[in-house]
Amino acid sequence: MRNATPPCLDTFCRLDRLGLSVTAQRVEPDHTVLRCRPTTPPSPCPGCAGPGVRHDAVLRRLAHVPFGWKPTILEVVVPRYRCVPCRRIWRHSITAAAPSKGKLSRDAIMLAVKSIVVDRMSIARVAANLGVAWNTASDAILAAGTELLIDTPDRLDGVTIVGVDEHAWRHTRHGDKYVTVIIDLTPTRTRTGPSRLLAVVEGRSKQAFKTWLEAQTDSFRNRVEIVAMDGFTGYKSAAVEAIDTVTTVMDPYHVVALVGDKLDRCRQRIQQETLGHRGRSGDPLYGIRRVARTRASLLTEKQQHRLAKVLADERHVAFEVTWSIYQDVIDAYQAPDPAEGKKIMTRVIDAIKAGVPAGLDELRLLGQTMKRRRDDILAFFDHPGTSNGPTEAINGLLEHLRGTARGFRSIVNYVAYAEFRISGGMSTSGLC
Repeated sequence: MRNATPPCLDTFCRLDRLGLSVTAQRVEPDHTVLRCRPTTPPSPCPGCAGPGVRHDAVLRRLAHVPFGWKPTILEVVVPRYRCVPCRRIWRHSITAAAPSKGKLSRDAIMLAVKSIVVDRMSIARVAANLGVAWNTASDAILAAGTELLIDTPDRLDGVTIVGVDEHAWRHTRHGDKYVTVIIDLTPTRTRTGPSRLLAVVEGRSKQAFKTWLEAQTDSFRNRVEIVAMDGFTGYKSAAVEAIDTVTTVMDPYHVVALVGDKLDRCRQRIQQETLGHRGRSGDPLYGIRRVARTRASLLTEKQQHRLAKVLADERHVAFEVTWSIYQDVIDAYQAPDPAEGKKIMTRVIDAIKAGVPAGLDELRLLGQTMKRRRDDILAFFDHPGTSNGPTEAINGLLEHLRGTARGFRSIVNYVAYAEFRISGGMSTSGLC
């Protein structure tokens, strides 16, 4: 081979850019050890800035990028210097190779972060690849991920529409299991890209969301025009109190889910009143439980026949009325013209806000809720495209994340991991 470059272990292992040079190697059955020395100039005395004399050396072990499908360990011989006038002793700086007091080289840290964000690997798998403990890998990944993907100065620029929702980060009986997920819906509204995760805040309360909003800059709060949310009034109160001029929107997903829940409760109540037991196979109301939650125009001929047979029973009148309201709400959101949809929704709210006949207990409760959140529900039709659907999508990603986040018992660590895992997965520019 002409003009072949002589073999160099420093270049192959990418140690030259870390300011290290290999002086010896040892290959073990389950790992490889590279003995290294620093190639950077010695640092001066921290007291008088004068040169020092060699005092002794200490050995620092760093996990490096695996080579040959097994972990690679760097044993860096770090010189220590002594200043004769000051009598100070200090170490040779190897911050180019690893962070202060870190146990992973900088290349190993970047490999770990990319494995988590891009390859969707678990921390346990990354720790095994690097030959370090779970806590060691976790600390390094969280610190680097936060620096690269979260603590960027322009991360909150251009945010005008915010979505907020709750998420169950763990399904156990002990401890707080909820976090508040805050999303940037601006790209979705302007059709310039996907929504972005802004923060995962510990707790599910008005104070949790309000504290996060108040921790941001005045310019950020002044830019936020709309906050989309579910039916939890705590988020609405937090947004109104923290931002002077903001429009709160109760998104269609949660409005339809709210009405659908009342429809289910009505069906279950009538099931008990007519048959005296919970729904079983063969019971008319139980057999159409999914058909009733489907938009009428999407039903097949067979489903329409089954539904009409149930609604024809005079004992199911309350269910029929509730089902009609449910379909009207869906029609309002499916209307091609937002103004027409707003008219339909206004008629629905006005019809059930007061004077609901006896026997329609679920509609009476629904009317109270929709009357209280009337402005938030109707605001969607004045600001089309402010659905909180992308927030629910990111909640789904977080639910999947829980499966690869085994080992997290601290909600603080989970919040940090979730933030940069989801944020990095949507935009890996900070890792390139």
